[in-house]
Amino acid sequence: MESLGPEAPLEYSHFPPIEDYAFLSDCDTTALVAPDGGVEWLCLPRMDSPSVFGALVDRDAGRFRIAPSGVEVPAARRYIPGTLVTETSWWAAGGWLVVTDALVMGPWHHETKRSPTHLRAPTDYEAAHVLLRVIRCVNGKVQVNMECSPVFDYGRSPVEWEYVNGGYREAVAKAEGSDLELRLTTDMNVGFEGPSATARTLLKEGDRRFVALSWSDHAPPRELAEASDALRWTCHHWQHWLDRGRFPDHRWRGHLQRSALTLKGLSFAPTGAIVAAATTSLPETPGGERNWDYRYTWISDTVATLWA
Repeated sequence: MESLGPEAPLEYSHFPPIEDYAFLSDCDTTALVAPDGGVEWLCLPRMDSPSVFGALVDRDAGRFRIAPSGVEVPAARRYIPGTLVTETSWWAAGGWLVVTDALVMGPWHHETKRSPTHLRAPTDYEAAHVLLRVIRCVNGKVQVNMECSPVFDYGRSPVEWEYVNGGYREAVAKAEGSDLELRLTTDMNVGFEGPSATARTLLKEGDRRFVALSWSDHAPPRELAEASDALRWTCHHWQHWLDRGRFPDHRWRGHLQRSALTLKGLSFAPTGAIVAAATTSLPETPGGERNWDYRYTWISDTVATLWA
């Protein structure tokens, strides 16, 4: 198993150390997942766009959490080996639950019309513009809570939810003055509580559910089978990319591969540029002053990355 890090404490904190966040990427944007299962950083539609989930820097700036009811601390967290896909394992009083998270990579979409943003030669893969969360009950029975509470523009623009396409399993979030539209699709019944889209359901051993949050014209998963295929495709993408590298057969190989995946995840696919970090407004040291926006490409950092 490829742990998220032996030094990462699992104790719940309102502001976890930055090294305890899991890192997701589709090479168009990135997301950070807190130890308690909350997506606390996601900027859309690009890495340098304003955040829709910004609890990393402001607890009122939006987050997206899936977890067993009444449980704050997971039993274990890991990356699926060779990928930027994470698994969070939960123990509740009645059973065990696993939540798998990914920013989906899909097949190349531009078959009849050229992309207006990609400046590089096309590949077999492209960002699907979907944050996907798949829930699986391993044994027993577990009450699951989902709460999706986006706030656009770094926490300054509250959203309003509305149902679309009939039923209770697809909804759209919009904010005044913004062209961005978030579409939530799931196989659970969704309700609205103020600015949050919520769902609660009891899962039994073998049950699986999914929640997909999308922000483009590409069709999001609307069935569990589609979500499973998207997850499988994403894992294959990262493992296939990693297979192109040369890594020595010794005890530190996993760390080298994880570093390579992280650097790749910080690259912007349309141009190939590499950002210095996925975040902004975090000082170099606690209480420090250098809390700049690091979602830029520095020549020195890019050279070091290419050397690596």
